[in-house]
Amino acid sequence: MALVLTEEQSMLKSSAKEFLKARTPVSALRKLRDDKSETGYDPAIWSQMAEMGWAALTIPESYGGMDFGYTGLGQILEETGKTLTASPLVSTVLLGATLLNKGGTDSQKQQLLPAIAEGKIIIGLASEETSMHRPNKIDARYMDAADGYTISGKKVGVLDGNVAKLLIVSAKKDGDSGTSLFIVEANAPGVSIERTIMMDSRNSANITLNNVKVDKGNLIGQEGEGAALLETTMDIARIGLAAEMLGTMQEAFDRTIAYLKERQQFGVPIGVFQGLQHRAAIMYMEIENCRSLVLAALQAVDAGAPNIAEMASLAKAKLGETIKLVSNEAIQMYGGIGMTDDEEIGFFLKRARVVQQTLGDYNYHLDRYAKIKGY
Repeated sequence: MALVLTEEQSMLKSSAKEFLKARTPVSALRKLRDDKSETGYDPAIWSQMAEMGWAALTIPESYGGMDFGYTGLGQILEETGKTLTASPLVSTVLLGATLLNKGGTDSQKQQLLPAIAEGKIIIGLASEETSMHRPNKIDARYMDAADGYTISGKKVGVLDGNVAKLLIVSAKKDGDSGTSLFIVEANAPGVSIERTIMMDSRNSANITLNNVKVDKGNLIGQEGEGAALLETTMDIARIGLAAEMLGTMQEAFDRTIAYLKERQQFGVPIGVFQGLQHRAAIMYMEIENCRSLVLAALQAVDAGAPNIAEMASLAKAKLGETIKLVSNEAIQMYGGIGMTDDEEIGFFLKRARVVQQTLGDYNYHLDRYAKIKGY
């Protein structure tokens, strides 16, 4: 498949760029942080995103979506990475809608996917239980109960968990190694939510479930068979996060190049110094490699390719390595002012550090990629 966007995808990318540049510049994230926003994002902006169809892009038309594909969503995520836009796109669309579409019952899809497409509901995926990404480490337990189940356990790092209406919770039954997934109402008795604001000023939450009752109809897929669904969902989300990282590193690079042309030292712009030119050239080449990799991975998802896990770990590892390089170089080339809150470049470094860790860091995915390839 050619690594080029279709005309419709290019138009979507252009319109997203114009909207985000005008409505959610980095200064908007700074304001959310300084105002100590209770939601961590602007609900009015999110409603406008939904009205433009962004929340519906990957949802089938039969469930109120546009069925436009993940390559299209990836273009929007890339543009949000450039402006560091905080929104429920990752938690609700990339993770929540994907999991429900891949494994939910028809009843669950009919009830929830149209609401997601319209931007009326936020979903938090409650799967992580440790500070490091360990998707198979699940200590949360559930038991059979009258007309359903009861769930107990603790989850950490739930994206948008503090504003989510529904949670998708992973748990295991005593004596059974299989993972099951449940839809849990965030305000259900026994659910305790503690908001944690990450270093990039985005939402996260630690969640405790104490004998939380759910109906049988809230089980996603088959009992004990949720691990594969969870991993598939995470792989698609990892590729989506790679698209966002591409946008973040591109914007950080562009700002750094502009600064090299502007900053004067010894009467000349510092960009004329060969050492800095070499470092900039390395960043440029690495970003271009990442651009091809991200597009190939997004197209693989839409094509239903059999190597999605391989592409996901390759993309997450490479993009994680490169965004660290670019964000570090950006701060160094800006010099002392880059470390101050007056300059916006520091926001890119903070986002880089968080997104590097989300759903597995460089080391996790390099190891996973090696195992997939038989090493």
